[in-house]
Amino acid sequence: QDGLKQCLSEFKQQLAWVERLDVTSGQVVDPVSQSASNKDAVDPENDFQREMSFYRQAQAAVLEALPRLRKLQVPTRRPDDYFAEMAKSDQQMQKIRQKLKSKQEAMERSEKAKQLRAMRKYGKKVQTEILQRRQKEKKNMLNAVKKYQKGLSDKLDFLDEEQTSSQGNKKGSASQRIKKGPNAKRRYKNQKFGFGGKKKGSKWNTKESFNDVSSFRSKVAHNKGPGKAGKGGKKALSKRPGKRARQKMKSRAR
Repeated sequence: QDGLKQCLSEFKQQLAWVERLDVTSGQVVDPVSQSASNKDAVDPENDFQREMSFYRQAQAAVLEALPRLRKLQVPTRRPDDYFAEMAKSDQQMQKIRQKLKSKQEAMERSEKAKQLRAMRKYGKKVQTEILQRRQKEKKNMLNAVKKYQKGLSDKLDFLDEEQTSSQGNKKGSASQRIKKGPNAKRRYKNQKFGFGGKKKGSKWNTKESFNDVSSFRSKVAHNKGPGKAGKGGKKALSKRPGKRARQKMKSRAR
């Protein structure tokens, strides 16, 4: 102890407190128990109690030093326009941002993949339930048919249910078709080729068309119109010369 005091006296400097800023605090009062914390109250093996005692001691030292600094007119608060340069460069911070962004995107992708797997699992479950229900209905219908064939039952309710379900499906599909209507391609073909129906015998006469003689022309019917010449009213057609005559005409032209 004497040697330590001697060493302390050798390097000790008599400076003002504002240059040293050393604060010695005594026993710190615990605000919860309102009792002075001594060495016996703090268990050194308990990390939480030990750190809390350090925290309370540092807080008491700050509360003691701040009034002394205000008396000496030393500013203790940072001004609003204070600019502190970052310890890391912008390039390094940009790399950190990109890394954090890539991690976040990877987490989002994994979350989406989990959701897709859950949806597929749920869809598969629903599909299996539907298949099981259809198999059950089919089995019940086959059992009912066997009972009816053996004469154990005279009810045919399952056929009525099947017919009603099929009719309901047909009505639903027909209503959907009516509601939807034909597309543009179908409408163009209908306009060009007609709507189907009877083709054979479509030009047969009816009673009304047989009695209608408004389009009858006697001159045309008896070959007496303009442009008709020759015996018996036949057309004076220009007859093509034969092969020998054509060959003679070619030889003369040469």
